[in-house]
Amino acid sequence: MKIGVVKEIKNHEYRVALRPSGADQLIRDGHHVMVEAGAGEGTSFSDHDYRDAGCAIGSDAAQVWSSCDMIMKVKEPLKSEWVHMREGQTVFTYFHLAADRELTEGVLATGAHCFAYETLESGDKLPLLEPMSEVAGRLSIQAGAKYLEKPAGGIGTLLGGVPGVAPAEVVVLGGGVVGTNAARMAAGLGANVTILDVNAYRMRYLDEVLPPNCTTIYSNPMSVKEWLAKADLVVGAVLLPGAAAPKLIKRADLSIMKTGAVIADVAVDQGGCCETTRPTTHEDPTFVVDGVVHYCVANMPGAVPRTSTFALTNVTLGYARQLARLGAKDAIKQSRELATAANVIGGKLTCAPVAEAFGMEYVDPTSVVL
Repeated sequence: MKIGVVKEIKNHEYRVALRPSGADQLIRDGHHVMVEAGAGEGTSFSDHDYRDAGCAIGSDAAQVWSSCDMIMKVKEPLKSEWVHMREGQTVFTYFHLAADRELTEGVLATGAHCFAYETLESGDKLPLLEPMSEVAGRLSIQAGAKYLEKPAGGIGTLLGGVPGVAPAEVVVLGGGVVGTNAARMAAGLGANVTILDVNAYRMRYLDEVLPPNCTTIYSNPMSVKEWLAKADLVVGAVLLPGAAAPKLIKRADLSIMKTGAVIADVAVDQGGCCETTRPTTHEDPTFVVDGVVHYCVANMPGAVPRTSTFALTNVTLGYARQLARLGAKDAIKQSRELATAANVIGGKLTCAPVAEAFGMEYVDPTSVVL
C-alpha cells in the first residue's frame, strides 16, 4: 500500500503522524511511504531523516494526497484539505466529528474511509486517545498557572501559595485520564485539588493513588456550582467517547465564579463542557466572559510536539500497520478495535455517537463492508 504523511496545517500544530522509525517499519512491511517535505520539522525530524528511513519526499500536500491510498495525520482535515480526499482513500487521524457538523458532512461527501484515533476501543480503554489526554491534562495546569497571573488576565494567584498564604483551589471536572493527570500536576505544585466525578469506583481509586491534597466529590449540578464558586482554576476534563461533551458549566454559573478565575476546557475538541467554550488557538489562546478567563486551545498537545509525537506514534503505529496490511474494509471485518475507529466509511456515517449528536443516519460499519 502507498501510505502518505502530510504536514499539519492547523494553527501552531507541530506534531507529525509518523516518526522515521515508524516509517522504516511500514517499509519493512512492504509498503511505500511518502512524507510531505517539512512535515517533521516541528518535531525536529528532517526530510533527510525520512529519506534515510526509505521514504519518498513529496513536494507538497497535493502530491502526497493524490499519490497515496492511506493518509496518516494528527489533527482533523481542515476545509482546504477536504478537496484532496477521495472515494476509497483511507484517512487515519483524530477527527472529533461530534464537535463539528460541517466537518462531518464534508468528509462524508468525499467518500473516503475515515478512521478516528479517538474512538478506537481496546477493552474499556481508548489507547490512541490516552497519551494525548495525559499530555493535555498536564498542560492544562501549566496553562492555568500562567493565565492565573495578573499580567495574563487572571486573579493573580500562585497555584502553590507560600508559607502563610493559602494555595489556589483547583477544581477538575472528570476523573478520567485528563482529570487524573491534571490533578497530579496541580497537587504536585501544592494546590488544593477537588475532582468531581460520577463514578464511585473511579473516585475510590483516585482517593488511593493521589496525594492527600486531592479530594474527590460526587458530581451533580449543585456540587458543581458549589465548587465553581470556590475555584481559582477549573479544568474541564469530561469525556463521552466519540460524543459531544456534556455542558456542566452553564453561562449563568460564571457569575458565581471569582473575577479572574480561569477555565481550561480540555474537552473543547468535543465541543467543550462549558456553554461559553469556543475553540481557540495557540496564537490567541484565551478570551474572557463575565470576568472569567477561558483557555480553550483545541490542539493543546501541539505546543509540546516532541513529547506528543513520540507518545502518539508509540500507540498508533501498530494499528496503522494492521490497517495498511488489511485495507479499510477487511480491517473492519477482522479487527473489532479498528471497527470501533471507523467513523465514516464510503460516504456512510458509522459512528453512533456522532450520528446521535447531529440527528443523522447511523450505519453499522460491518454492514457497509459485507
